[in-house]
Amino acid sequence: MVTQEFPSGSSSATNVVSMAAFNSNVTANSTVQSSVADFYNGKTVFITGGTGFMGKVLLEKLLRSCSGVSKIYLLIRPKRGQNPQERLEQIMASPLFDMIRKDRPSDLTKVLPIEGDITQPELAISQSDRTLLFRNVNVVFHSAATVKFDEKLKLSVTINMLGTQRLVELCRRMDNLEALVHVSTAYCNCDRSEVKELIYPPPIGPDQIVSVVEALDEELVDALTPRLVGNRPNTYTFTKALAESWLKDNKGDLPLVIVRPSIVLSSMNEPVKGWVDNLNGPTGIIAAAGKGVFRTMLGDPTKTADLVPVDTVINLMIVSAWRIGTCKTKEIPIYNCVTGQRKPITWSDFVNICFKYFRVYPLSDVNWYPGGHITSSATVNIIKQYAYHYAPAYVLDFATWLAGGKPIMLKIHSKLNKAATCLEYFTTHQWKFDDENVRELNFTLNDADRTEFCFDVAKIDWNNYLENYILGIRRFIFKEEISSIPKARKHMTRLYVLYLLMQVISVVVTWQFLALRYAPLRRIWSNALRLLLHLARMLPFL
Repeated sequence: MVTQEFPSGSSSATNVVSMAAFNSNVTANSTVQSSVADFYNGKTVFITGGTGFMGKVLLEKLLRSCSGVSKIYLLIRPKRGQNPQERLEQIMASPLFDMIRKDRPSDLTKVLPIEGDITQPELAISQSDRTLLFRNVNVVFHSAATVKFDEKLKLSVTINMLGTQRLVELCRRMDNLEALVHVSTAYCNCDRSEVKELIYPPPIGPDQIVSVVEALDEELVDALTPRLVGNRPNTYTFTKALAESWLKDNKGDLPLVIVRPSIVLSSMNEPVKGWVDNLNGPTGIIAAAGKGVFRTMLGDPTKTADLVPVDTVINLMIVSAWRIGTCKTKEIPIYNCVTGQRKPITWSDFVNICFKYFRVYPLSDVNWYPGGHITSSATVNIIKQYAYHYAPAYVLDFATWLAGGKPIMLKIHSKLNKAATCLEYFTTHQWKFDDENVRELNFTLNDADRTEFCFDVAKIDWNNYLENYILGIRRFIFKEEISSIPKARKHMTRLYVLYLLMQVISVVVTWQFLALRYAPLRRIWSNALRLLLHLARMLPFL
């Protein structure tokens, strides 16, 4: 059931009853409603964040599964000498769109760029383009955000809060708007151990934060950031919570729905298994571990890693727009798109399965045999960092310098350890995310839609999913084809033999050192050596 915080003096019972009636009505009438795909027939969609990881998957899914969609406008800003049209063409040339390019190439012409910038007033959209959007847009997906955990507060507020406010102001002027889907994060309330599908009041009001950020210079804002963010680990989760709070107070009559994914990884099934195109979040760490250059990280191996496939999130977003568009409500439906309750996996299992498949499908030019652990001891982790990361990096950089090359390993490890530090809060804590609304939404779908737009996380097979995740990293991040695997396996075998040899040498050296100091160990060591020599002499006769 969708629930909300109720202002003082309001009747919570009335609100709960009205939402219960809404859910009951949706369930009772689901058989006579149009299908999800039918809802999008003739519709015009506007997407912010369409050039990002999730935005690309959303765009592809709308084109492929909602073929009746009329037009899809993408907000795109000029970047690196490319205009919006050129950036759009680059996106559409991605392997992600191979299926559409093969089966219905003409559908790609439905996608049109709208030049703009989420950080600017009116999103920097021209008057003519704004008029176009006001007259034609039916569904808006707002996924534009800065996802950098260590982003400066001033910029994070500008993008995640003010960008949202500016988009809402545009939506108010859209004549035919039927659904507005705001993409938040399950961790916007990570200062709580249990997170329900409702909007919690932040410790500081959104308008107050905006006033502070706009009034002070960046240096002073940076100094105040730890105090302003409070119990939250970073500016990302903080500003996402503020955006939700502002939306609750200012949505008016907008048909708004909020989707909160947890940690988004590669696609599970659609359109390509294992699709991933960035090194954000755990992917960068896992990729480095697959190369053999990252071997230790702070975290509780027994805690739940709330990971979710990107296509699961996208399906939920598309369906949530259909629901708010076909069953109006004054409430704000909120959906926690999470796996921790229905299909949990621990950090230890996640890491171990990834290592397993990096050994089955090794990357080319691996530096060292992939291995390592996630440890809950900060002291042990620091010791391992110096032993496994920094010490080898210094040695390799020194050797590179002697050979006349450019040392890079120390710089790489500094970046990796910074990324790992940003993740530590999420690998050392655990949350109970309620997802009752998501389950109820699934029940409203007919069988065909439940298959075509599947967001049932209970269907995830982690072993199979992570196998494709590793293959996806190999193919889409490192651009390595399947044909290179046999050669990579031979290299991995050599590294494994060398790895075992180094372990044996380490044991021998350690025992030799101890045996020189302690008589009992010296006798054990001598007896062991005599036994090994005896067995060696016997080998020709066996």
